[in-house]
Amino acid sequence: MADRVLVTGISGFLGGHVALALLDAGYRVRGSLRDLKKGDKVRATLRQASAAGNVDGLELVELDLMRDDGWREAAEGCRFLQHVASPFVLQMPTDRNDLIRPAVEGTRRALNAALAAKVERVVLTSSFAAIGYGHPKDRTAPYTEADWSATSGDDVTAYTESKTRAELEAWSIMEGAGRRNDLAVVNPTAILGPLLDNDPGTSGTMVLRLLNGSIPASPRISFGIVDVRDVAEMQLKAMESADAGGKRFLAAAGSLTFKQAADALRPAFPAYAGKIPRLELPDWVVRLVALFDADIRGNVNSLGKTKPMDARQGEALLGHPLITPANAAIAMAHSLIDQKLV
Repeated sequence: MADRVLVTGISGFLGGHVALALLDAGYRVRGSLRDLKKGDKVRATLRQASAAGNVDGLELVELDLMRDDGWREAAEGCRFLQHVASPFVLQMPTDRNDLIRPAVEGTRRALNAALAAKVERVVLTSSFAAIGYGHPKDRTAPYTEADWSATSGDDVTAYTESKTRAELEAWSIMEGAGRRNDLAVVNPTAILGPLLDNDPGTSGTMVLRLLNGSIPASPRISFGIVDVRDVAEMQLKAMESADAGGKRFLAAAGSLTFKQAADALRPAFPAYAGKIPRLELPDWVVRLVALFDADIRGNVNSLGKTKPMDARQGEALLGHPLITPANAAIAMAHSLIDQKLV
């Protein structure tokens, strides 16, 4: 009988792709949802997206990052844990703990349940947010898996702190159990690529706004980008590879500014070319707009900055070149249009 994997956050953008990669690789998947009422939609979505069109190996359970109920039972009988679930927003909450507590406590519940069930390998989805923030502003050295974000600083948001503290908690739990080498961590940058359903989520916001004309000109903001299909495959290989244990893997294909993303999308989608911005906004205008646009406000500290990254370790785990940031953005745009979200 095929091995079972517990996948938390299966209804999310990345969680769905991780589950799909596992199912297509022949694993049984026990996926967690906060509300089982979403179960039929998740099952139908994965069936439609699966290469084999078969989700017989899929089981769904209800779990909450902030509640103890069901975690031990969910992990029982699983050989592996893929802990993907974590709160992710563009607009930072007034109370930082609204993000930090679910991220840290959910990680604690998931890993403690996995240890009690004697799973062989835990794969945690962390983030570049746990690597590249709170460092000196004049830093020019590329960021690698050896770097850690600070938990305070001008560019440390509630989300950045939540991912950093959650990953630190994971390493602490595994080290305390004497099982550090049974944990592997994937640290993606911003994730683009094809949607599996009609929920654009937080990840689709940038591409959606470029297509629908709600950004008349591009702010000078740069994002590290990786395609969701590469991240899902990296999570699978981090689970299967004996050498991946005890390591972090930065998942980054490169960076795109808003203008570079717009310039990539325009020729690919001529019907939307009139709405896709051509000009770049001066920084002072962006700071003014940010007073009224919460999505922009959360990224003002990134104006004019590109964070260099060395992601060779993650690419080596993957075993092939990553999908380019431009192609990841184009793939996401195709799915946004196909889902009639634009």
